[in-house]
Parts: sequence; C-alpha cells; structure tokens
Amino acid sequence: MVESGSLSGFEGRCIALPETRQLDVLAGLLERRGAQVIRCPLVSILDTPDQASVAAWLDHFVHDEQVRDLILLTGEGVTRLLAAAERHYVRPAFEARLGQVRKIARGPKPGRALRQVGLASDVISAKPTTSGVIETLQTLSFETDRVAVQLYGSEPNLPLQQALRAKGLEPMPVAPYIYASEMDDVRVLELIDTLSEGRVDAIAFTSQPQVRRLLDLAGEHGREVSLRAALSGMLIAAVGPVVADLLSSRGVHVDVVPEERYFMRPLVDAIATRFAAA
Repeated sequence: MVESGSLSGFEGRCIALPETRQLDVLAGLLERRGAQVIRCPLVSILDTPDQASVAAWLDHFVHDEQVRDLILLTGEGVTRLLAAAERHYVRPAFEARLGQVRKIARGPKPGRALRQVGLASDVISAKPTTSGVIETLQTLSFETDRVAVQLYGSEPNLPLQQALRAKGLEPMPVAPYIYASEMDDVRVLELIDTLSEGRVDAIAFTSQPQVRRLLDLAGEHGREVSLRAALSGMLIAAVGPVVADLLSSRGVHVDVVPEERYFMRPLVDAIATRFAAA
C-alpha cells in the first residue's frame, strides 16, 4: 500500500462522493491527501418496512434444523439481521444457529460483520459478485435442499435463486434492509449541474443504488445528455467489480477499480495512483 504522505496525485483535485454510510471516513481519507471533496450522499439504508417477513424468516431459520446453509451477500445484511433478531427477542437463538450452519459469503464483508458475534464465514466466493457466488456453489455439496439467502437490499437476485433451484435446492430468502433516497431531487440535480460545469475531476461510486439514482434522475429531468458529457470528461472510480459492471452496463466508462481489496482505502489509493500517473 502506498503511504498517504507520499501521494501527491490529489493536489488541486476535486472529487465527488455519492457515499452515505462511510461518507466522513471516505472524505477524510481524500481530504488528508489534499483533495477537495464534494459530499453528495444519494441514498440511505433503512430497515425494511416489512418486518413481519423478517420475523417469520428468523423464526424459520432458528427452528428448522433442515436449514444447514446460509448465503450472505452483504455485511450490512448480517448487521441488520442481528439487530432484527434483537428486536424480535430471538438474538441468542439466532446467534446459536449462525454458529451451526455453513456460512457462504459473497466476498469478505459478511465475515467482518460476523466477527461482532465471534463468528466467521465458512466459505468465501472467489469473486465478490453474484456470479462468483454461483460459481462457488457449483463446487459445494449440500446435506439438505434448504438454503437460507440474505439478499442485497430488496432485490430478489433471481439469477442466484435460479442457480440454487437448478441444483435441486430451495432458497429461503430474506431482505432485511432497503435503499431509500436521502437527497431530495433538487439536490441531486444540483450535483448534476455541478458535474456539468467541469470543475470536478473524479467521482467515486461505492454502491449500485448510487449509480441508478444519479442516472435515472438525470433521465427523468432531461439532464442525461449533460450528465453523460460531464462523466465522459472525468475519472470514474468504482469500489469494486459489482459497481463497475453496472456502470459499464449503463454506458459509463470506468477508469479505476481496486485490484484486490474492495474497500475505501484501496479505492483512494487506486485513484491517487491514477492521478499521479497522469
């Protein structure tokens, strides 16, 4: 890792950050290296309003001994499920069952969340993507046909569920959280206008909902052409391949993705290296 003191690539650079959860952390990493930061949180993460379905899933997971495997797609999901178990008075039983089942994680983040209860992932997909999880599933054998699945936000992740059914397995999905708009439309449009002025050198995306909200709102308000023109003239960074793939699928070029570790500090290092080489 390159030490922050040796990084000069951010001097005079302006970086836009759509991050929400770790906005201050990410902004601090950049500002300490000399960057000017535009904070623009586009989405927030909330507990799902459908708490009844989460309570029913927890009850099933705790009491059905035929559930021997749990697929965890996000660290956020692990944290939200633990909090939900606390609210529904089943946390000790939930933690006990977590320790009994095989925990199949999409990348390292679920494992980091499990550490708060002294547990770890049993299987980690080689790639932190749905396709990576599906590839990993092909190498595993299953004792029963029931597999619990913690979803990414409220998306049903049909490719994963279809892959499980193709193996003769029955997915038991739960969506413990949702993404919601944090900035009102006016502020998002102001961000688009700021990007269009050409004063921003880079934008760093850290989740798929950020990408969708920015592009979709631009389209709804007749600013898609100006936004895409602005993006084409700046450095586009993605925290990992999942976000990078969505950007590419929406016609946005991606200049920077950390090579191995898909976290905030490697993202900042990768952006700095790219600027320093320019």
